[in-house]
Amino acid sequence: MDIRKLQRAIVDGLEDVKAQNIRVFNTEHLSPLFERVIVATGASNRQTKALAASVRDSVKSRGLQVLRTEGEENGEWIIVDCGAAVTHIMQPTIRDYYRLEEIWGDKPVKMKIDTEAKGLVKAAAAAPTAGKTAAAKAAAGKAPPAAPAKKATPARKPAGVRAPATAAKRGVTRTVGVKKAAAKVVRKAAAKKAAAPRRGR
Repeated sequence: MDIRKLQRAIVDGLEDVKAQNIRVFNTEHLSPLFERVIVATGASNRQTKALAASVRDSVKSRGLQVLRTEGEENGEWIIVDCGAAVTHIMQPTIRDYYRLEEIWGDKPVKMKIDTEAKGLVKAAAAAPTAGKTAAAKAAAGKAPPAAPAKKATPARKPAGVRAPATAAKRGVTRTVGVKKAAAKVVRKAAAKKAAAPRRGR
């Protein structure tokens, strides 16, 4: 199988749903089980799930195989295993916490990636319209009640970070070796975070 064809199919699928900060890494020297790790960010559960579906469709449409998908239950970290390439689709807090680039990213792959695809998701584009509507109502003396303030996120492990570890234990990919590789990633990231000084709230 041409790994370049596979990685292009995955990146095209990510770009179609406007994934942010797409990175492709050569991991042949780190693991005999896969040749590429691709990391991308989705802004919400809905977008990460849409990204995973788009990757599957793009890969299958080119006659390539998708072996397994894990993490769609909560959408915070979805792993799409395409055999020679494993794609990690993560929400920003999860990606920032685990920093997979520091583990797999010593050999980045140069690819043409659409920088415009790193913008906000389409749903976010509706925000200005909503703002105009609210402003119009306010001008007419019918201002909507203020939205309740969001709860502050405490300075601790992001919500849902157990999902990738659980997914790894349940068989993120096709072999025991890949499971161990995924578990090693989580352990290294957790150890690094534990060693780092805690930030104040």
